[in-house]
Amino acid sequence: MAQPASSARPSRARQGAVELPGIAPLRVTRLSDDLADEIRRLIISENVREGARLPSERELAERFGASRPTISQALRTLSLMGLVEIRRGSGAYVLRRPETMVTASVNLMLDLDERSATDLMRLRLWLETLGVQQAANRQPALDDTEVDAIMTALERLQSAAGNASQWIAEDTVFHATVVRSAGNPYLAALYEGVHTAVLSYEFKYWVETDTVPDWLTKTGPKEQMALHEPIARAVIGRDADAACAAVLKHHEVMAQHIEAGQRPPERRRPARHR
Repeated sequence: MAQPASSARPSRARQGAVELPGIAPLRVTRLSDDLADEIRRLIISENVREGARLPSERELAERFGASRPTISQALRTLSLMGLVEIRRGSGAYVLRRPETMVTASVNLMLDLDERSATDLMRLRLWLETLGVQQAANRQPALDDTEVDAIMTALERLQSAAGNASQWIAEDTVFHATVVRSAGNPYLAALYEGVHTAVLSYEFKYWVETDTVPDWLTKTGPKEQMALHEPIARAVIGRDADAACAAVLKHHEVMAQHIEAGQRPPERRRPARHR
């Protein structure tokens, strides 16, 4: 009786593994990042409405089993995304519902090569420029609801001037609202992901230490609004060229702020006790 044919494959010599000299221990994810993700997930799963006040930092710390400084960092991270507004003496409030973002992969690229921040900034400029062009030239034009959304975001931004935590959150909401008015949800999602990654890089020290950047404390409400109001007015006025010019101006100033933020902080001499 014929023996069944062997199903075994011919043996092959085992190849040596590549060395991969670039392997290094993985960076442990900060607990504050995990908490930010968890709070964001809970906002979705618990159907927390916009404008709702989150539990206090102390209560969140107790329920998550984390320290208050870690909770505070997590809330500042959510503020960068425009999801939470931190009001001093009042608490953290949900600004809007979380949306799908591509921030994680972009942040990974920044971690690997901080020089790519320039490329990321340029991409943010391209996406916002495309957004305001499409919004200004839309057929049909923006309806009353969309115009009201842009003006409301601008007014909220103006009212937040002078309060760093609120300003940072409202700034994200303003730019996202303008780009979303282009009518393409994929463009809006891409822009928000890139914008948030840029802010995470720009305000990294603020998230970690709650130290407001010098440029934000030294820039008055009038100067801050002068960079944002022209964007809103041009989009609503259907002036694509003016909208693009306003976005470019905002980009140039933002790039200056990021460059200034990368300089080593000046060492302050300890105060002498008299």
